[in-house]
Amino acid sequence: MASVEELDKAIGAHGLWKARLKLAIDTGKTDTPVEIIRQDNQCAFGKWLYGPTLTSMDKSSSHFNAVRQLHAEFHRTAARVVQLAVSGKKAEANAMMAMNGEYAAISGKLTQAMMEWKKASK
Repeated sequence: MASVEELDKAIGAHGLWKARLKLAIDTGKTDTPVEIIRQDNQCAFGKWLYGPTLTSMDKSSSHFNAVRQLHAEFHRTAARVVQLAVSGKKAEANAMMAMNGEYAAISGKLTQAMMEWKKASK
């Protein structure tokens, strides 16, 4: 069964992304290349998600599939925000981060999916 502890860590780490993206927008710089940000298997959660600790039953669940897809979309969206930020397109990057922006939408969906998976794992 999926680890509640791992899902808690992921939810917390996911929240830190917003601060990282805001910093990239404010400074126009990033410490992580956009191509790495775009990959959904390079962060700690992605390594767990694709790693050997989840059972085949976990990986065939609707929760896993929803989180996997949303997590991949989240990384693609975060990479677009950073790409805009480092390209000097601060206003466009901020628009993606706004309450009704693309980043906010995918972030909310991913958090909700992780919370539902966590609830089902208890």
